[in-house]
Amino acid sequence: MIGPVFFILLETSIRKGVRAAISFDIGVILSDLIYILIAYIFYSEVEHLAEGKNSEIAKILGGSLFVIYGVVTFFKKPKDPTVDDDGNIIQNQKDYWLLFLKGFLLNFANPLVIFYWFSIMTLASKKTTMANGEEAPVLLLLAIIMTTFFLFDLLKILGAKQLRPLMTITLLKALNQLIGIVFIGFGVFLLINGFISV
Repeated sequence: MIGPVFFILLETSIRKGVRAAISFDIGVILSDLIYILIAYIFYSEVEHLAEGKNSEIAKILGGSLFVIYGVVTFFKKPKDPTVDDDGNIIQNQKDYWLLFLKGFLLNFANPLVIFYWFSIMTLASKKTTMANGEEAPVLLLLAIIMTTFFLFDLLKILGAKQLRPLMTITLLKALNQLIGIVFIGFGVFLLINGFISV
């Protein structure tokens, strides 16, 4: 899926390495799991959230956060990563935790994520049959979806890593600006959507 987080995932892999990108992705997946849990346990309440005025507030807040992050990223000056003698990017434990938190918060701030998982839950609540004709458990379906997401994210991370030798400060600056524009555009879309629905 191509969304704001997709661009950050690629940028993190290019600039900070595979392990850093996986830390970021685990934060994204954890926020997805929390949204899945909310949608699974509070199914009827989530339905009201998706249709009520709270959805507009969530879109306005989420949109504002995305615009702010986009502006900061657009003007952020890229730095050359610190590398060891073998050319591997050096990260400390704190960097991994910060990337994990960044992935978690960026995905969690996107109100469309809860609506996405709510729609998946709605489809999963209908009869889903396995090859042997038995009804598939909803949690099994969700586990397959999350595993597939993670495996595709790994492919994106490893693919982006191959671009690292081509990166210069100029290209990294252009990448920051592209990510900033994507986040600002996504944030403005949420804000407009939220204000129109009020």
